[in-house]
Amino acid sequence: MINTETLKQMQTREKTLQVEGLDCADCARRLEEGICNLDGIQECSLSFTTGRLYLRYDGTLEKVRELAAAHGYRLRESGEEERGEAVARQRVLQAAAAGGTLLAAALTAAFSGTVSAGFLFLTIAVGGRTTFARAWAALRRRRLEMNVLMTVAVFGAVLIREWWEGAVVAFLFAAGNALETYTAEKNRRALRGMMQELPDVAHRLQDGLPEDVPVKAVAAGDLILIRPGENIPLDGTVVGGSSLVTEAAVTGESLPVDKGEGSRVFAGSLNGAGSLTVRVSGTWQDSTLARIMRLVEEAREKRVPVQQFIDRFARVYTPAVMFLAALYPLAGILAGGDPKIWLYRGLGVLLVACPCSLVLAAPLPVVASLTAAARRGMLIKGGVFLEAAGQVKAFLFDKTGTLTKGRPKVTAVHTFSRLDEKEIIGLAASLEAHSEHVLAEAVRARAAAEGAAILPVSDFSAIPGRGVAGTIGGTRYYLGSPAFLAGRGIGTEKLRSCGEGGETVIALATEAEVLGAVLLADTPREESAAAVHSLRTLGVKYISMLTGDRRQAAATLAARLKLDGFAAELLPEEKAAALQQELQQWGKVAMVGDGINDAPALALSTVGIAMGAAGSPAALETADIALLNDDLALLPFLLRLSRKTAAVIRQNISLSLLIKLLALLLVLSGRLTLWLAITADMGASLVVTLNSMRLLAYRK
Repeated sequence: MINTETLKQMQTREKTLQVEGLDCADCARRLEEGICNLDGIQECSLSFTTGRLYLRYDGTLEKVRELAAAHGYRLRESGEEERGEAVARQRVLQAAAAGGTLLAAALTAAFSGTVSAGFLFLTIAVGGRTTFARAWAALRRRRLEMNVLMTVAVFGAVLIREWWEGAVVAFLFAAGNALETYTAEKNRRALRGMMQELPDVAHRLQDGLPEDVPVKAVAAGDLILIRPGENIPLDGTVVGGSSLVTEAAVTGESLPVDKGEGSRVFAGSLNGAGSLTVRVSGTWQDSTLARIMRLVEEAREKRVPVQQFIDRFARVYTPAVMFLAALYPLAGILAGGDPKIWLYRGLGVLLVACPCSLVLAAPLPVVASLTAAARRGMLIKGGVFLEAAGQVKAFLFDKTGTLTKGRPKVTAVHTFSRLDEKEIIGLAASLEAHSEHVLAEAVRARAAAEGAAILPVSDFSAIPGRGVAGTIGGTRYYLGSPAFLAGRGIGTEKLRSCGEGGETVIALATEAEVLGAVLLADTPREESAAAVHSLRTLGVKYISMLTGDRRQAAATLAARLKLDGFAAELLPEEKAAALQQELQQWGKVAMVGDGINDAPALALSTVGIAMGAAGSPAALETADIALLNDDLALLPFLLRLSRKTAAVIRQNISLSLLIKLLALLLVLSGRLTLWLAITADMGASLVVTLNSMRLLAYRK
């Protein structure tokens, strides 16, 4: 006979659902708590990063769906992910757009002299629908939060027939929700899109012959062929061939790296002109990009949510106002006063305390600041990130493409023969005339700048990833790394002092001797040093660099920019671990980066900032702020703007409370009529609006 416990286990089911429209980490936590407390739910977990809800339950999910709907969300099967996300984004955007259209229609009607109350009512109904639902859900859970404050503000405005205030408040909040939902859903889509960086097919070797198979079918220990110009699909070790491989997506190193037998290669790297045979070290799920995706998701879950000031204020103000509005007339009536008079005074208290101006105190300056930032080429994905930026204590920078330009440049030309530097660079450019390699481009650019002659080359040959050779004017020349020359029996003693600052060395030689050397390095951006200095003057306590580049190159740049420290030769997970240590020490840390390898650290940081023009899509989607024109000088501007915005918000709240306090004192003394209370509320909103608009012209 089957006992009750066994029967319950047999009925237990597991399901993963997608939560549409999840736009704040705190909301996700509250929804998760509510679902976990439902009858029949044995285990549940909700990831804000991905929007996935895992459930182990018995019975049905009707109560779960009802609870999600009460919070303003809809559950769907995770298999419908892409279509569902598009629908969710479209719904929130349509709600905000409809609210804006109705508000514009009301303005048009008002200017034409016709009645606009209908449009205003529809604006409130459409823009406030989600807010009202969430407020009701919060009240049912006995929680007074921002949605409740918003609802009180809107209904308070309606009660006193201030339809315009109610409509504007409802629309602004709807627009803010739409922006947050849109960016949150884009981040989730970016996490899955990162895997698209990997090829779908690998060339697996069977009896020495390549056959195309799905990447998922390749097992650890298999041999795969990487052809010239292909992305490497899986991590592994080179067992045959040689080539230059660009690992910028993984390590951040912009210069290609020589790969030969015994070298490690990473999924997502780009192979150069050579062919490689690689022994795979793990499955596609163990690939570098797959690990990065998991790191980003885990970092988002570990990240401490930053709560906006107005949310913290609402938790105190809302219950205090409601308590006072109810207690004041009750006390008067119990003391023997006329109920009609005291109820009138109680309504006056509620009208004076109506939080319209307080609700506008934060959104208006935030919108103005976001607009001012956008005009300068900085995209900030929400007011919470604008607020957090001004509280950052430490800045961590990626190197390549962030502090530097991400493109190699010839920094020096040395000669060890009768040839002068111009002749050395001219011969090197002649040998590199037909190469598309980034180093060759830098050599040709230097030769063109110096007006060096480009000579014809015969008997040209190239060893991918090593160097080139050719005959110029009857002399055989070799151009390549010191290891390339040493492998041909050419003495390289003259090159020992070259590259001590972390530069890449390309040497020119004949069969008998080394003639000269060309040094190349990734040069700092012109604004890097000034940006670092400005951040220090603004009170940033610690500025460091996290890079996958070589230690020597990192040390040279750190000294040049006068950074407080650096960590080099880091893989993505090591960058995230280093940032976690800085978070423990400094509390609030900003990370600035541009590559896929920076995505986990950007996700984990208090504020993630991506270089917009040069940055990878994954970095841009993961980051909270994007510098669209790659101008590091915007970082000090960001801190100043954030602090100025916080100051204006505090001013707005102080001015609003001061006006309300004066009006409240008059109400309590029986000297303020309802129409004067309404005027005081409107005056406070006007003062807040005018004070906030000053930020549109902020240019420091």
